[in-house]
Amino acid sequence: MIGNGVVGILSESTNKWERRVPLTPSHCARLLHSGKGEIGVTRIIVQPSTKRIHHDALYEDVGCEISDDLSECGLILGIKQPKMEMILPDRAYAFFSHTHKVQKENMPLLDKILAERASLFDYELIVGDNGKRLLAFGKFAGRAGLIDFLRGLGQRYLNLGFSTPFLSLGASYMYTSLAAAKAAVISVGEEIATFGLPSGICPLLFVFTGSGNDQFWFSLAEILPMAKDSQSARTSKRVFQVYGCVVTPQDMVEPKDPTKPFDKADYYAHPEHYSPIFHEKIAPYASVIVNCMYWEKRFPRLLTTKQLQELMRKGCPLVGISDITCDIGGSIEFVNQSASIDSPFFRYDPFTDSYNQDTDGNGLICLAVDILPTEFAKEV
Repeated sequence: MIGNGVVGILSESTNKWERRVPLTPSHCARLLHSGKGEIGVTRIIVQPSTKRIHHDALYEDVGCEISDDLSECGLILGIKQPKMEMILPDRAYAFFSHTHKVQKENMPLLDKILAERASLFDYELIVGDNGKRLLAFGKFAGRAGLIDFLRGLGQRYLNLGFSTPFLSLGASYMYTSLAAAKAAVISVGEEIATFGLPSGICPLLFVFTGSGNDQFWFSLAEILPMAKDSQSARTSKRVFQVYGCVVTPQDMVEPKDPTKPFDKADYYAHPEHYSPIFHEKIAPYASVIVNCMYWEKRFPRLLTTKQLQELMRKGCPLVGISDITCDIGGSIEFVNQSASIDSPFFRYDPFTDSYNQDTDGNGLICLAVDILPTEFAKEV
């Protein structure tokens, strides 16, 4: 056990929408009462909060103390960056600090941690023996982000003159459970299957990056011929399919040496030996890019601003980006800002290189929200 056996839980202060918790009441009960103290946790002090998804009384019911004062805690847990005054000397902290990529907006926080000789356990850097992250928002962030994007997609298409079933979707935070959100999406799918989509926006192709379960999607080899055929032969006024595919690193880059085959391990070790191809092979047929992949500066970007500008000049059907990673200025270069749950979109016009906080006008709609609606993860 790190520290003195007293654990603190922060009241989140970074964003009004941050209602998540590092430990649920059931987690606290297990820590306090399982194993007769073998775990090493003797007390848990929870800062009071009136917006947290789990009410203070639920923590009290399992033996936690409610107090603003965490000075007795050796280990203090949170979700996002705490207020500066909550960084106490010689304590251990665990939260998403957003500092390991040298994000300049969070450097004062890191300076404060160093000055107070505190220890920081950043969730993003906790990995298992295989090098994979052990703590991440994963599927819940993806589901919430995609639902929010589908809602915005309906608004975007309406601005372009097309009515679609996506207009009936609410924002993800409006659903009381993941099951309710799924039911709403299924209803949209059934309406598309029954009444179709306007041919003017079809084929509607969603391209997903990042690891995931692709059993629900076509393979890339299957999907691109469909998309090409549909673009060249729009004979029906309504189209009854929405296409989706997951792309892998092999679909994004190729070896600079044409005599060498793609090797995933070699790419991860030596990305400088590879050239980007996503903008040539995949992006020209995509309506929506849902970006879920991890990226570092040493890798080629998935899509640069210059590549996007060239694509749009050639008539690319891309209408939006759902950047689940919310990696500002990362693998998608022109996603250079984040948004909020209540206003999740901004619009980027590649022809003027300008940004607007709406979905009406020229360019792409972009979603990059760094907060997860709590109702989805509450069911775990």
